[in-house]
Amino acid sequence: MDVILGWLSDGLLGLSWVGVVIFALAVTHVTILCVTLFLHRHAAHRALDLHPALQHFFRFWLWLTTGMVTKEWAAIHRKHHATCETEDDPHSPQIMGIRNILFRGAEAYRAEAARAETLQRYGAGLPDDWMERNVYTRHSAMGIVVMLVLNVALLGVIGITVWAVQMAWIPFFAAGVINGIGHYWGYRNFECPDAATNISPWGIFIGGEELHNNHHTYPNSAKFSQQPWEFDVGWLWIRILQGLGLAKARSIGPVVERIPGKQTMDSDTAWAVLNDRFRVMAKYAEDVVAPLVEQEYQRADEATRNLFKKAKKTLCREESLVDDAGRQNIAALVGHSAQLKQIYELRLALQEVWNKRASNADELLGALRQWCIDAEATGIQVLGDFVDELKSYSIPRMAAV
Repeated sequence: MDVILGWLSDGLLGLSWVGVVIFALAVTHVTILCVTLFLHRHAAHRALDLHPALQHFFRFWLWLTTGMVTKEWAAIHRKHHATCETEDDPHSPQIMGIRNILFRGAEAYRAEAARAETLQRYGAGLPDDWMERNVYTRHSAMGIVVMLVLNVALLGVIGITVWAVQMAWIPFFAAGVINGIGHYWGYRNFECPDAATNISPWGIFIGGEELHNNHHTYPNSAKFSQQPWEFDVGWLWIRILQGLGLAKARSIGPVVERIPGKQTMDSDTAWAVLNDRFRVMAKYAEDVVAPLVEQEYQRADEATRNLFKKAKKTLCREESLVDDAGRQNIAALVGHSAQLKQIYELRLALQEVWNKRASNADELLGALRQWCIDAEATGIQVLGDFVDELKSYSIPRMAAV
């Protein structure tokens, strides 16, 4: 009896409370890696190649710790990108409300997983072997029961608590925090055409998924960090796995180069600027809009300065995300300054150039050249400097081959 009571108390591992906490953090981190590396970067976006043995480990671990089915998760996520911030988006807080997604995100996931049309349309190219059909999909709930038994065997009664943490981890942090807060609050490096935000510049706690604006801007990149001060722990693990021959990144974002002294606007320039358009627009915000806003702020009286405090963000906001109050602020800003009106209208015109990507190379190049002529004609120094930067863009030789 004493042996049984001791086993129920301490489990086979006999860990202290500190050891139990470390165990819980370790197993939940592995689950996060399964989601971000396997389900997200590999299965949903094909940004990452993984060794078959590693793929199967990730599938097995997800079966144990979440009961999620690869095809369901990847299909729902692909649909999210295809229909982002619309009525068809499976989990948009902009449409369904932040509370619903933050606290009931898992319910939204299950409701979408029940739609056969979603799985059929967005579920191509995902695992369909014997184990997937007969174990991971057919008996998706069995794994979490096995995990409960293993936790109690290894840790004793406290293993039930650890199991409960494991079961809540992904539904809250992935389905709730990333899908909710990640489209509602945070900072934006890029004005991608949806409301995605970076929750934190240090993607540690949720495997790098905190850098959600970066991901929505470059969804086919295996690396989520884009700024020097940002950190993506998922990318760190990818580099480790690459060193072991178990992973290979297919893409880490647009590949362009800057050629110092280049003054000709050629087709390589047009395609390079198009491919790197989100970074180009971010540079426009920093190098053109920001200094002119600061200049106007210094000139303004106290009564007007409040108008300029958020002017850079207001003038550079993705048009589809600007509400009525934002449009009123823009109207007030451009009405106050002729230069701000010029740079705002030129920003919109530059975005229109991207629409030429569906046309031939000559039309794209012609539109970009005309934009540069219009920008230089304003006589605004920062615009002239920006045009000079655009001319230096090109496609690297290896990428052009």
